[in-house]
Amino acid sequence: MVVLVMTDGLRPDAIDAARCPVHAALRGRGAWTETASSVMPSITLPCHMSIFHSVPPARHGITSNLYTPMARPLPGLGEALRMARKKSAFVVNWESLRDLCRPEMLSFSYYREPPAGADVYHPAYDEDVAEQGARLVAGGAFDFVFVYLCGVDAAGHHFGWMSEGYLEQVARLDAALGVVVEALPADAHLVVQSDHGGHDRGHGTEMPEDMTIPWLAAGPGIRAEYRIAAPVSLLDTAPTIARLLGVPPAREWEGRVVEEIFA
Repeated sequence: MVVLVMTDGLRPDAIDAARCPVHAALRGRGAWTETASSVMPSITLPCHMSIFHSVPPARHGITSNLYTPMARPLPGLGEALRMARKKSAFVVNWESLRDLCRPEMLSFSYYREPPAGADVYHPAYDEDVAEQGARLVAGGAFDFVFVYLCGVDAAGHHFGWMSEGYLEQVARLDAALGVVVEALPADAHLVVQSDHGGHDRGHGTEMPEDMTIPWLAAGPGIRAEYRIAAPVSLLDTAPTIARLLGVPPAREWEGRVVEEIFA
């Protein structure tokens, strides 16, 4: 099993600023970098299309949070895993992520609008998703589980990135991540990353604050307490997860396996 936890809007420097014990423990167990790269525009849906399809927005064509079908379709991670007869599950609190896979690629999908509505910040933004994700992970019925936590991004837009309110939500995110981590089977692999950072009360630019993200992998056969030296991009996530599941990458993918993480 591979579990991908997306910490939307999390800047690497916020992890230490907010004192995140779960992230710190995962660094001790895995391989990580604080200097992975997002894509332009550094906006949620374009970033996720790049994560799941291993190509930049110039190729998949999504440049805003409004989904449009690709002019030249290509298989994403969901399609590659389905073709390999792997079972995938999504647990999210942003409904637009339903378009990351073509229909009938997932074995299970869970969406619930966040407390107070999708466009309103609430401290408990991620709690339900974390609990539902933990149940799926502990059940062991799926080969790939995607858990999407959006509360930090919501706090960034509401309070401003690196503000007191933002950092308080980062600490809550760390606790939500811990709920998922506690449920991991011993033989599971975990990838934790953000899609973009942010500055002031927004993101989407080429500024380092928007483009620099944390990326971490842990599990059997992955180096422990290891800082990744080579550059890592959003495009590398799908090939690396495919490698962990023994699935060939799609020939159209432009990212690479982060081979450096393997012991």
